[in-house]
Amino acid sequence: MRTALISDIHANLEALHSVLDDIASQAVDRVVCLGDIVGYGPNPRECIDIVRDLDLCILGNHDQGALYDPEGFSGTAERAIFWTRSQLEDQSDAANPDRWRFLAELPRVIREDKVLFVHGSARAPLSEYVFPEDVFNPKKMDALFSLVQSQCFQGHTHVPGIFTKNHHFVCPSDIEGKFVVGGQSLIINVGSVGQPRDQDPRCCYVIWDEETIEFRRVEYAMNETAEKIREIPELDDFLGDRLVKGQ
Repeated sequence: MRTALISDIHANLEALHSVLDDIASQAVDRVVCLGDIVGYGPNPRECIDIVRDLDLCILGNHDQGALYDPEGFSGTAERAIFWTRSQLEDQSDAANPDRWRFLAELPRVIREDKVLFVHGSARAPLSEYVFPEDVFNPKKMDALFSLVQSQCFQGHTHVPGIFTKNHHFVCPSDIEGKFVVGGQSLIINVGSVGQPRDQDPRCCYVIWDEETIEFRRVEYAMNETAEKIREIPELDDFLGDRLVKGQ
């Protein structure tokens, strides 16, 4: 089975359309979203409507922040999530109750045999960040891998790459985009569709066929998204500026 894994859309409609167009050309069997459909970006309602039609989706911390009170968010992220909530509470939009219901029913973890799908980490599915530099923290990595039987796919940091059980981090550029699983236990960050932070502004997602992991980068109309953000007073201009820098 060929699975496309996307994450951290963050209400970036232009990025989501471009990624799904690319996925449509890759003969995948299903599309899985690892959360954070909303937050930061200008099109939360439209992005929820699209993701609702995908095969699987889990809850991200920004999705939870829209549902409840955001915890540990920066001022910029908090203002964005409150604006997002206002869009979903708009009673003039008859589709909003269904959008709320969809978010409220999202699971925090999906397990398929020995494979895990989470937003943050196997240990704390919503909230834990696993950064590339964590390979220098063997206690943390060993604790995470104790919960991973084969592969754990996640997002949250917006930084794509693969963590190996022997404390290495493999950047997509190190493997020309494709990695052979070879029966290894791995933690895979699939990167971000709507707000990449690895100095590459292109969207990032993964195709996994159980034997290989392929990272794909996709161009999108980032300036259009950035301009939308700048036109919304409640969204900090920084959220648009960072899109064109990939940070």
